[in-house]
Amino acid sequence: MNFPYSSKKWLTLSIAAVMATSIGVGAVASESGTAAPASQTQGSQQNDKATTAATADNSKADANKTDATKADTAATEDKAAANGTADAKATETKATDAKNTSTTSTTGTTNTTTTTNTSTTNNTPAADSTASDQMTLAKAIELAMQNNSKILTARLEAKSADINQSLSYATTSAITADMMDSSLDAEKQKKMTRAQADLTTKLNDLAVKVTESQVKLGVQQAYYNLLHAEADLNLKKQSLNRAQTQLKVAKAAFDVGTKAKTDILQAEMGVAGAQAALAAAENTVEINRMKFNEIIGVDVNKKWKLAPENKQVAAPTLTLQQAQEKALAQRIEVQQKAGELDLAQLNVRLFEEWSLLSTYQGRIARNNVEKAKLAIDEQNRQIKMEVAENYLTLNAAKVAIDFKKKAQEAAAESYRLTNLRFENGLATTLEVIQAEEEYSDRENQYLEAIRNYNLAVVNFENALGVSK
Repeated sequence: MNFPYSSKKWLTLSIAAVMATSIGVGAVASESGTAAPASQTQGSQQNDKATTAATADNSKADANKTDATKADTAATEDKAAANGTADAKATETKATDAKNTSTTSTTGTTNTTTTTNTSTTNNTPAADSTASDQMTLAKAIELAMQNNSKILTARLEAKSADINQSLSYATTSAITADMMDSSLDAEKQKKMTRAQADLTTKLNDLAVKVTESQVKLGVQQAYYNLLHAEADLNLKKQSLNRAQTQLKVAKAAFDVGTKAKTDILQAEMGVAGAQAALAAAENTVEINRMKFNEIIGVDVNKKWKLAPENKQVAAPTLTLQQAQEKALAQRIEVQQKAGELDLAQLNVRLFEEWSLLSTYQGRIARNNVEKAKLAIDEQNRQIKMEVAENYLTLNAAKVAIDFKKKAQEAAAESYRLTNLRFENGLATTLEVIQAEEEYSDRENQYLEAIRNYNLAVVNFENALGVSK
């Protein structure tokens, strides 16, 4: 049967008819004092069944709308009951969650997988960012080799010099025998140019290596300076904590009448001194960080988490003579001077071929050979002196570490005993402050000894020509 109204409209009319019938039956029963007739009761039941059927049809037709509407209705009722903005927002969130739950029920597995993948993806950048802030000595040297302006300039200059030598050789190699006209200058130019080009290429490469070695040494020094500055900053923080604790003790003793006001003033002076030392240490860290960033070729404001690099090892097993011989065999500067000597000797041989060593040019060529030999001797003496100096410094630094360690332990024990005496009324606040300052100084000296030893190892390795 086709009805002229929609299902919702028909439902409304059916409910209204049932209500009207019930009211009429109730009125008749009230007036007669008897129950409603059975026929009317049956009609009412039939209407109820029709209404129920219509309601079921309507519910099936609007199933999707009803699921979404229930959440909204519940949210609205909660919002009215709470009568507050915060509660209303929470209720609206519940309604939204209910809607999402209805949607998620059809694609539960897919959504769960997507959420898990998203969570994993979001966590990855944070981990990478943390890892990028880590810095080791090896990584610092690698960055410097890639970014340091001195190294990049040296490499460009070497390439330009190689290009110039190639052009010069290409020009002179085109000279034929008849063009030389049997002149010494022409033959010298042709023969010398090839040797000069080969040697210059070698010297240019050695010059780049010298620059890289110098920068590497600078990176190591900057790294240990920054590491030392950060460790010193931590010591200054500990010193400030001790001074603040002493101030609290002095105030507590003054409150109970066992200490004078001067004890508080002295403790406050100790705190002020520790705060000043802390501020200076913070500045030192920032300055050393900028110097470190500058030499490795990155943003000077970049912050790093340095990995501890401690080169505390046994004193070198090499004797001083062995160390010097090793340096003469490995140092790049020695190879440079040897190349310059080869070039001077080549020039002399050319004069010998023409039997012109007795001429002015021939004598000058021999003098250049002697100068090259003297330069090698001077270079060797400088290297030996440098190795000896760093060798002795390294041994002294090793001994200093042991001494400074014992001095630090003694100062720590003295500070502890002075604190005990103060707690028992046998020491003044000034004595405690002095003991704390001594302890802090010994800590700093021990830390300085470690830094000096690490730098001594670096300088010794550089003097030996160690490339690793």
